[in-house]
Amino acid sequence: MADLLGINHLTLSTADLDRLVGYYTELLGAALAFERAATGSDPRIAVVDVGGDDHLMIVETDTAPTTDLDPLGNAGWGLRVGTYARLCEVRDRILDSGWPVGPITTLPTQWTMTARDPDGRPVDVRAHRPRTAPPSRTTD
Repeated sequence: MADLLGINHLTLSTADLDRLVGYYTELLGAALAFERAATGSDPRIAVVDVGGDDHLMIVETDTAPTTDLDPLGNAGWGLRVGTYARLCEVRDRILDSGWPVGPITTLPTQWTMTARDPDGRPVDVRAHRPRTAPPSRTTD
């Protein structure tokens, strides 16, 4: 059995590739790794580097994606930032841009917030908590 090293990519569909790529790169700080134009048999795609060796593959489709929460009532996937301060910065940037994002919540081992991307899809953004946590911050 092979040793797994992590997730290589997660594929998202969208009816507006440019808007979704812009959200993940401009607001969340991901980097566009490459983009491929549509061909007669394949849709237009973009691959976005979200850190380490992890990527989002975004596929442009004619139909809007499903935007439901997972069976636990949460986002079914998430991204990680390095610190609580960075999580606060990302949240402020999302709020300033007019996109929806929930408050930062403290969990036993991390802080988390759930945003909605331009397609309405929920995405958790989290920062792992150090053993000694910084002072609480009240968010909107």
